[in-house]
Amino acid sequence: MRIFLILSAILFSFIPLSQPLYSWDEEKIEVKKGNENNTILSAKSIISEGWSELAQPIFWKQVMELTPDSVLINIAASRIIVSKMSEISWNKQTESQKNNFRDSIRTLHGLASEDRIFCTTGKNDFYKFDIVYESISEGVEAFEKYNVDPWYAQAILLIESPGQLKKSKVGAYGPFQLMPSVARAQGLTVSKYKDERSDFNRSAYGASRLIKRVCIPEAKRILNSNDLDYKEGDIWFRLFVLHVYHAGAGNVRAVMNKISPKVGGQELIKSMWQNTAASFGNNSQNYSQIALASQLILHEIVHENCDYILDCALLD
Repeated sequence: MRIFLILSAILFSFIPLSQPLYSWDEEKIEVKKGNENNTILSAKSIISEGWSELAQPIFWKQVMELTPDSVLINIAASRIIVSKMSEISWNKQTESQKNNFRDSIRTLHGLASEDRIFCTTGKNDFYKFDIVYESISEGVEAFEKYNVDPWYAQAILLIESPGQLKKSKVGAYGPFQLMPSVARAQGLTVSKYKDERSDFNRSAYGASRLIKRVCIPEAKRILNSNDLDYKEGDIWFRLFVLHVYHAGAGNVRAVMNKISPKVGGQELIKSMWQNTAASFGNNSQNYSQIALASQLILHEIVHENCDYILDCALLD
């Protein structure tokens, strides 16, 4: 027996590091359209757990599908939409008229004078889901290769410069929108002469490594310090990790200190949508809301346009 264990340990040590150690087949679906096959992760858990019924994902779904010449007037805290109009009509108003309109909304909904009323422009010119869809399967495969939950690949590809290679105002670039210093720290070359962030496979490697070595461990540390139970495959845990990916562990820890949560789950994520701390502001709050909305749009796209869908867990 001892010899067997030693031999097993030796053999295991020669397994390539890129060989997947885990399987997410229970969540994966194979989408067939004509001659095309794409493997993505299902949104079943998001729907069954009631995330799809929350006002925030519903709001962002509408924003993502709305043309940029239209605006949604909404209550910031709840994302309840109170009006829809053309951008031209909104901009024709004076600041005094806009403020009076906001005050009328506060009065109608019983809000305080400091409650914010937002005017959000449609963003279907940015969220090019039909284009990014082609790369999701590739991202899922890449993350699995590096033993990282492929749900993160799908989520990030859908919301970070989807289907485009645009550089953000702060310098993030590539399909996974990595900052230069972050990309270098994860082994990518980013210099005056070469930027591997534009290479899909290298960018996927950098992002998966960042999530595996930094984001997930930091998320666990924060949750453990608050004595919160979690499972890595839970939707709320994944959304929490996305917040670390986007805002950084320090800012997520700051908002958690402010909330002082007693339990995790959906209620914790909803609390993060309502609180700010350090540099965890409006954009940080929106990040997981947008992640949920984009997954729901993807779900609708594949179910409305595919020839048929296969559950990967049944293919073994």
